[in-house]
Amino acid sequence: MTGKQRREQLLDIGRSVFAERGYDGTSVEEIAERAGVSKPVVYEHFGGKEGLYAVVVDREMQLLLDMVTGALTGGHSRELLEQAAFALMDYIDTSTDGFKILVRDSPVAQATGTFASLISDIATQVEDILGLEFKARGFDARLAPMYSQMLVGMVALTGQWWLEVRKPQKSEVAAHLVNLAWHGLEGMERHPKLVGDRKN
Repeated sequence: MTGKQRREQLLDIGRSVFAERGYDGTSVEEIAERAGVSKPVVYEHFGGKEGLYAVVVDREMQLLLDMVTGALTGGHSRELLEQAAFALMDYIDTSTDGFKILVRDSPVAQATGTFASLISDIATQVEDILGLEFKARGFDARLAPMYSQMLVGMVALTGQWWLEVRKPQKSEVAAHLVNLAWHGLEGMERHPKLVGDRKN
């Protein structure tokens, strides 16, 4: 096995073990044992568990971000919303281990090491689309960043729930997500007010 092939093998095994056991429950010993190598080989390639985990997380985050941004191919705003919802559901469906790793808090100190930071990256992509929609409807486009966080967060949390239950079908979940988000946006008030007693 070449060095590059060994590195990929260790990444695949590490990804599987991190998804199964979590970061704290994973050891270099187990990864090395499953790969049929000694512990120093893992250290040679990644410097330890932290280094391996960081590469696995970065790869998964890039894959998800690429899937979501690549899915936004244009068309009507509602269609863009559908495309974003489907992209996340597709990622969960095809990269279940990766999603399990991403939704856990990362113990590795890195700028892009948490699911929340990934959601923020995706929300930034949605922000521009939402800003145009707000402007066209006479809403304050400066609120688009906040609304994009809300929308992407809603889809991401629903995805976490669906990962466990896997019912209803992916297309039905996406349809319901878009139904809530779109009809909520469609009937949105320009200057919303609270109706309860609490104001702050």
